[in-house]
Amino acid sequence: MQPAAVAAALSPRSRRGEVDDGAPESWAAAAPDAPLSPELLAEVEAVASGWMLEFTCHCLCSHFCDGRMPDFQRSRDAAQAIINGLPRITAHQRKAVNLCQFLARIAEGKSLGYHFESDQRISPLESALSIWTLLEKEESKLEKLHEDIRRLILIQAVAVYIEKGYYKEASGVLDRLDSEPNKTLRMKLAMIINRRDPYVPFLQNFSYNLLVDKIKSYIDDFLKKSATNFLIKAAMKEVEAKRLEGKASQDTPASVVETNHGNALEMEQSNLEDVHHVSKRSSGNARRQTLRSSYISCRSHIEAHTPLNAEMAPFPRIKKRGRTSACRNLQNDLQNLKNNAETSSRRLTGRKKQRWTLEEDKKLKKGVKEFGMGNWTKILIHYDFNNRTGVMLKDRWRTMSKQCKVSLM
Repeated sequence: MQPAAVAAALSPRSRRGEVDDGAPESWAAAAPDAPLSPELLAEVEAVASGWMLEFTCHCLCSHFCDGRMPDFQRSRDAAQAIINGLPRITAHQRKAVNLCQFLARIAEGKSLGYHFESDQRISPLESALSIWTLLEKEESKLEKLHEDIRRLILIQAVAVYIEKGYYKEASGVLDRLDSEPNKTLRMKLAMIINRRDPYVPFLQNFSYNLLVDKIKSYIDDFLKKSATNFLIKAAMKEVEAKRLEGKASQDTPASVVETNHGNALEMEQSNLEDVHHVSKRSSGNARRQTLRSSYISCRSHIEAHTPLNAEMAPFPRIKKRGRTSACRNLQNDLQNLKNNAETSSRRLTGRKKQRWTLEEDKKLKKGVKEFGMGNWTKILIHYDFNNRTGVMLKDRWRTMSKQCKVSLM
């Protein structure tokens, strides 16, 4: 088979991939100064293409084992483009080419709509079986794993039609594989087709997933051998060098300027939080204490930073009894809070002395009868009491109960 024909049969979608002609910068020194002659360029291109084929086949096998289908398809298309560009396929490259073809067909084994052969009746698994025969010929000694894979491909080539109810097509597969030496297996499959039962235990025991697992075991050996490929080793060195550079850049300490700037931001944030905390303390003795402390701090700050010599002061000296506008505002706030506290105290004192009227007692009894004892908030909402609270209703009800004034009837 010619290289062009091999490449065309690699993928059901005959699109050519583009090979990146870029190279690491470390290789630039190895480039010749003068242009290569056509003969030398052809030889160099053949060697480089062989490296790229081995590298792409290695990636194809790795993606197949890991189940990364998008990456597998990308490597498959790249391998197709490389094979199509080979002037000839050497004996050393033949196994890599056959393995790429084989995995491409196994990956599409369940898709009866894909065709790798000119004969549209041949399914992907039938085509894979013929390529597996070529791979077996390259082995010096066939092992049990090779026999297991051949048996599973034959079973699944028939089972994929039985699962979809295409029993006539399944019989056609057996007819085309009449040359298979395993006559007992062919008779077993013929009996399953006649039974028209896709759920027989035999097909479940020799499933497509088992076939994939066996193939993964086979290509493990290829991955170990291809790991010595020149491109793989060169790419590994380049990746390790970049990782070391990235790690070194991450371990570089931050500059002093950045540290100081970060500290300044933290201090500013802390001050903002303190201001927000003080602003929330808006009532009672805590608020008065905060304002009083601020007032004292303001006075102490002014006196502490006022130069003893008036001539040395950058601003006019503040007299001891003087008041800045900020301090005067703080003192006014203290006085207002004091007045408000006295007013609130008088209101609370007056409220405590407010006697319960007979009308309020009647409303409380009705509320307890309607909403139940303990639902003081609901009672307070539905009845009009004179500046009462839920706690007051509770206390009044307890007092009425002790005085035997409670009667819900």
